[in-house]
Amino acid sequence: MTDSHKPVVTVLTAPNEPAPPGIDTLMDQAEVRFAYDEQTLRHTLPGTDAMMVTDFRTDALEAAWPAADRLKWIHATSAGVDALMFQALIDSDVIVTNARGIFDRTIAEYVLCSILMFAKDFPESLRLQTKHQWKHRDTERIEGKRVLVVGAGSIGRQIGKLVKAIGMHPHGIARSARESDPDFDAVHGNEVLYDQLKDADFVVIAAPLTPQTEGLFNSRAFAAMKKTARLINIGRGPIVNTEALIKALDNGEIAGAALDVFEEEPLPEDHPLWTRDNVIMTPHMAGDFIGWHRALTEQFLKNFELWSQGRELFNVVNKKLGYAG
Repeated sequence: MTDSHKPVVTVLTAPNEPAPPGIDTLMDQAEVRFAYDEQTLRHTLPGTDAMMVTDFRTDALEAAWPAADRLKWIHATSAGVDALMFQALIDSDVIVTNARGIFDRTIAEYVLCSILMFAKDFPESLRLQTKHQWKHRDTERIEGKRVLVVGAGSIGRQIGKLVKAIGMHPHGIARSARESDPDFDAVHGNEVLYDQLKDADFVVIAAPLTPQTEGLFNSRAFAAMKKTARLINIGRGPIVNTEALIKALDNGEIAGAALDVFEEEPLPEDHPLWTRDNVIMTPHMAGDFIGWHRALTEQFLKNFELWSQGRELFNVVNKKLGYAG
């Protein structure tokens, strides 16, 4: 029987995923329930006051939403909350928070690594190494090159800071232009994206998936880019039209792509992207560092402490925009 003095917290994880490390420390302060899919969630949602959602791809909450009779707060342990932005939740009074800040630096390091791998031709060096072939080549310098970061939020800011530190010129694309920004040479509004694409040596997608960004990188965007430019996507897969990307790579409209996210995940074994020498791919792991699961739990627990005291939460998502402002 529920202790009436304790709030009820439901933790929604992917099937077969272990409980978040450290969540047991919450059990003295709350009744903690666990759900894994729509069916189990329909049983745990009645009476639930708060949720911790660790499965960023889940559609279980939307399906089970009618069972939420007391829900006040949902915390997503991911930066992107697109899977949670269904209309009934958007229209409700339920507060949504996210994991902004946890993955920012490691994602920025991934972007820097991708830039260096392209410039120093590491993919080809690794291919030659497996063949035991000694083949000298000249490689590129990155100092002075322009990096366009599409999505100048907290992740984009860390990317700008890192690439600026090594002598590159970061420019950002945001909802509106900023007069000055310490981490970017300039931040431009969305309306000048195509003008900015033509000057960029590296284009980094760090935007959340929203109705406005879905399919943003299509044939028009690739045609606007330099033929020598490389695309790096650490945002969300559906921001890039995969068919248009493959055509742009094959037709020489852009020089290469580093992709951590895809329209379809996992990427099928027979997908044509696997065979492109000018593509670097990783399985949605750009931000995942050793210890990240516990770091996410600790962030949730800090917000839970504020919530239980009736204080203002951090990382509150603007549900109409689809990201934390």
